[in-house]
Amino acid sequence: MGRIARGLTMLYLTTILMGVGHGMLFPVIPLIAGEFAVEGGIAAQTVTAFAAGRLVGQPLGGVLIDRFGTRLTVTFGPVVIALAVFAGVVTPWLWPLLVALFIAGAADSGWMLGREVAGVDLVKPEQRGRLMSGFMGFNSVGMGIGALTGGFLGDEIGFRPVFVIYTGLAVSVFLLGLFIPNTQGSSAPSPRRSASDDPPPGNWYVRLKGLFLQIDPALRTTYLTLVFATMAMMLYRMAYQGILPVYADDIGMSSREIGVLFSVMTVGSLVMILPAGFVVDKVGRKWATVPSTAIPGIAFLLIPMTGGFAPLAAIAVLMGFSNGLSLGSVATSTYDVVPDAARARLQAARRTFAEVGAIGGPLLGGVLAVTYGAGLAFFVYAPVLLLAAALLLFGARETLVKRPRPAAAPAA
Repeated sequence: MGRIARGLTMLYLTTILMGVGHGMLFPVIPLIAGEFAVEGGIAAQTVTAFAAGRLVGQPLGGVLIDRFGTRLTVTFGPVVIALAVFAGVVTPWLWPLLVALFIAGAADSGWMLGREVAGVDLVKPEQRGRLMSGFMGFNSVGMGIGALTGGFLGDEIGFRPVFVIYTGLAVSVFLLGLFIPNTQGSSAPSPRRSASDDPPPGNWYVRLKGLFLQIDPALRTTYLTLVFATMAMMLYRMAYQGILPVYADDIGMSSREIGVLFSVMTVGSLVMILPAGFVVDKVGRKWATVPSTAIPGIAFLLIPMTGGFAPLAAIAVLMGFSNGLSLGSVATSTYDVVPDAARARLQAARRTFAEVGAIGGPLLGGVLAVTYGAGLAFFVYAPVLLLAAALLLFGARETLVKRPRPAAAPAA
């Protein structure tokens, strides 16, 4: 097996395994609430803790990758995750679990970014859409398998075995990560700027501004739009993962049925893996990014109007299709926009701001769920998604550069 094939195989396999581990947690949120005698909205803060960790881990991961390469994050990250999630096996209190998931989230964000950069260096620029689609698609597959497994285990033997399996999966990802080709770090300045233009040491705002100014001026608005769109996508994904189980529990669904809902969504995402990559690479980035924010906005308006498994399953399929279209499309667009010398840091900056949505989604949703019922949260988030769709459609540039077809040979 060649270097590229081996590298991509390891990257996709570790993506599935990590997705399985993370996906197992969502169906057992009601069981966590019961174990620690708290409201479902409070137990949903396990999702918030993980997202808060990712917020902290993104900029750190970006700096480490740009300076030292990807090997550190794709191997050391899973070790930290394994040590952290093992707390869910032994802790008798909720707060240590929240701290542990915060640490796991920080390590997970660095691992994901390292995985991406390693993959980008293995493929051609015109294949980035399919690469990112594969990453997000296989992650969705893993999370769907995990949700189904976690829901079954939760109903049968409780939530703690879920954390045992998650720990083992993280250790497996570490071992497989040793076979992923290392992307070397680079301190070379952007071709658009000289070394003397690099930002001087200073506070975070000065350094972030220096990175932002390395982007082509014509593409800076597009980058900012992609940042907001990512925040909206993270908001809906984390709110869906954290609040849907609470809403489903409120209307009398079991952990097993909740797991099936997440698995149904995965089927929709799985169907879209190949079409989404083709759309992003051949048709246009916007053809994926706009529907992937507009459709969830509409779905969020419909969720509170449902009262049973069947309509929620239909919405889950719709969410799966839109999630499939979003598979790496925003990340691919960002790689089109940012310079190579700062790609990891600017990707990390985009996701760091986007994690506001990941944290705010389950956090505000938990408050709304406890105070007014889980259904209201979906009504509150829907306009944010629809605004993101409008900005992508009218405010961002299409970043796909289509190569001209070779001229036909003259007739003899």
